Amino acid sequence: MNTRDPITDINPLLDFSDLPRFAEIRPEHVAPALDALLGEARATIARVATVSGPPSWDSFVQPLSETLDRLDRAWAQVGHLNAVVNTPQLRAAYNENLPRVTAFYTKLAQDERLFAHYRALAASPEFIAADPARRRVVENALRDFRLSGAELATAPKARFKAIEEELATLSSRFADNLLDATNDYALYVDDASRLAGMPGDIVTAARAAAQIEGKPGWKLTLHMPSYQPVMQYADDRSLRETLYRAYSTRASEFGNPAWDNGPLVDRIMALRAEAAALLGYKSYAEVSLVPKMARSPEEVIDFLRDLATRAKPHAERDMAELTDFARETLGLAKLAAWDLAYASEKLRQARYSYSDDEVKQYFPEDRVLSGMFRVVETLYGVKVHTASAPVWDPTVRFFELTDRSGTPVGRFYLDLYARPGKRGGAWMDVAIKHRRRNGEAQHPVAFLVCNFAAPVAGRPALFTHREVTTLFHEFGHGLHLLLTRVDVPGVSGLEGVEWDAVELPSQFMENFCWEWDVIAHMSEHVETGKPLPKPLFDCLLAARNFQSGVQMVRQLEFALFDMHLHHDADRSVSPLALAWSVRHEVAVVPYPDYDRSLPHGFSHVFAGAYAAGYYSYKWAEVLSADAYELFKEQGVLSEAAGARFRDEVLARGGSRPALDSFVAFRGRNPEISALLRHNGMLAS
Repeated sequence: MNTRDPITDINPLLDFSDLPRFAEIRPEHVAPALDALLGEARATIARVATVSGPPSWDSFVQPLSETLDRLDRAWAQVGHLNAVVNTPQLRAAYNENLPRVTAFYTKLAQDERLFAHYRALAASPEFIAADPARRRVVENALRDFRLSGAELATAPKARFKAIEEELATLSSRFADNLLDATNDYALYVDDASRLAGMPGDIVTAARAAAQIEGKPGWKLTLHMPSYQPVMQYADDRSLRETLYRAYSTRASEFGNPAWDNGPLVDRIMALRAEAAALLGYKSYAEVSLVPKMARSPEEVIDFLRDLATRAKPHAERDMAELTDFARETLGLAKLAAWDLAYASEKLRQARYSYSDDEVKQYFPEDRVLSGMFRVVETLYGVKVHTASAPVWDPTVRFFELTDRSGTPVGRFYLDLYARPGKRGGAWMDVAIKHRRRNGEAQHPVAFLVCNFAAPVAGRPALFTHREVTTLFHEFGHGLHLLLTRVDVPGVSGLEGVEWDAVELPSQFMENFCWEWDVIAHMSEHVETGKPLPKPLFDCLLAARNFQSGVQMVRQLEFALFDMHLHHDADRSVSPLALAWSVRHEVAVVPYPDYDRSLPHGFSHVFAGAYAAGYYSYKWAEVLSADAYELFKEQGVLSEAAGARFRDEVLARGGSRPALDSFVAFRGRNPEISALLRHNGMLAS
C-alpha cells in the first residue's frame, strides 16, 4: 500500500519524514511551501497564544517549537541551495521569499501575547522546578523578545520591524553582489611562460577550465583554488598584481555599478544604528553583545588592543624579515601587497625547506578524511560511516555517526570543491536540529562546506595543510551540532551558545593537524603511497608560527574595524575611512589605495552573523588554546580528556553559559597566556 503523502510528493520542501530531497527541489516549490508552513505556524501561534489557563512547557513552548522547526528546516534547505548552487531562478525565488520569512520572524519576536506567556511561565512554579536547560530557554526567550522590540510602543515597533526586513534584504544583496563580481571575472592567459612557478595541477585545472569554454590557453579566476596559487606561486609579478587588483576591488565602485556594495554598507549601518536607538542602546555593538560572553564594546576593544600591543612587534619583525628577503633574494626593491604571499612562500621554502605544493602531494582527500575521522572516533567514542542521501551536486558526500553500539548519533553532508554558483569560503550550517518529536529522537544533520580544488586529470583532490586545517575547523563546528545530548529546543547543539564561544570547538579541532600521531595516519603520497616523512613534518611544525604576528594583526584589523564601526558615535566617518584608520593603527602590510576588501568584501559582517562579533574568533581562540593544553598534558588523543570535552562542552550546547562549560572542563577560568603560547609569542 502506498502511504506517501500526496502533498509532499508534489512539494519536497514539505516532506519532513527524513532527509531533504535535494534532487527534487525546484525554485517553483519555494513559495507554495512557505505558504503552507507560514500558515501552519500562524495557526499554531494563534492557538498557543490563546490557550486557557497558565501557560506550560507542554501547552506553549513545545508546540511552538515544533511548528517553527518545520519552517526552519524548509527554509534552511532553500538558503543552503542558494549558497551552493546559486542560479538566477533559485536566487529570484530566495530573494522574493526572504522578506516574507523575515517579516514573520520579526512579528513573532514582537508578539506581546507570546512575550506575556513567557513572562508568566518564568514566574510559575513549573519554571522554578524545571531543569536548567528549560529555564535557560525561557530566559533567552525573554531576552530576545526585548532585543526584538517587543516592549516598544506601536509606532516604533512597526519601524523596528521594517528595519529588520530591509536589513535582511540588504544583506542578501551584499552577498549576491560579491558572488556576481567574483563569478564575472576571468583572465585568459595564452602565454605559458606567464604561469611559471605555479603548481602543475593548478595549471592543468586552468587549462581544463579554458577548454570547457572552447578557449585557448588557461583560465584564471577569483575563486580561491585559482586565485590563491597565483598569488603564492606565480613568478610573473604583473600577473599577481592584475589578479590582486581584481580581487581587492570586488563589489566596489571600480567595477559594475550594479554590484557596488558601498551604498549597501552605508544603508546597513544607518539602519543598525537606528534599530539600536529604538531599543534604547547607544550603539548596535551594545545590542550585539547582550547575548554574548563579552560584557561591553569597551571590554572587546581593550581585549583587541591588548592583543595588538603584544602582537604588533612580532608582526613588524615578520615584515622586516620578509622585506629584507624580498630585496636581497628576490630583487623586489619595494614589497607590494601582491608580493606578500609569493615572497612569504619563497622565504618559507628557504627557511624550512618545503613548499605548500610539496606537502599537498601527501594529503589526498580520502586519506585526510579517514585520518580526521580516526581522531573523532578515538576522542569521542563514535564511528563515522559512509552513507547515501539525495544531494545537490554529484561531488557531495554523505556520512553518518553512530556510537560504538551502532545507535545513530547524527549525519552530515560534505561539499568540498569550489565551482561556479557556489559562495566562497568554508562554513558549517544546520540542516536538522536535535529534537524529540512525538517521543522519538530527531537526530541532527549538518552541512559542511569548503571551496577546495576539485580532482583533475584522474588524480584525487589534494589538500594543502592549510586546507586540512580548514576542514578540521568546520568539522569541529559540525561536532558541536552532532554530539549534543540536549534535546530541548533552543539550547541544543549550537542553539543558545554565546556567539563569541561558538568558535571554541572549531578552533580546538585545528590543533590536531599539528600532531605527528595524527598526521602519520592521515597522509599518503598521491603517487608513492608513502606517509609524510617525519623530517618534512618537523619542517612544517617549525614553520607553524611563521609570520604569526602578521596573521594575528590581520585578524585584529578586521575585528577592530567591525567593533568601531558598530560602536563609535561619529557617523561622519565613512566605513572606508575607518578601515584605513584601523589599518594605520595595527596593520603592517602595504595596502594599495584602491584596496576595498574592507568594507566592500567583508561578508562576515554585512552578509553574515558576525556584525559587532568578528572579535569572537580571537575571543574563542583564548578558550580553544587553553582547552587544548589539557590534551597536551594528558595526551593529545586521550580518550579521558576527549570524553570530558564532549561531556562538558560539546554535549551541553547552550543549556548553560559557555564560561560555565569551559570551567567545568578546565577546572578554572580561561587564561590569555595559552593563546600567546599557541601563537609563539610566549615561551612554553
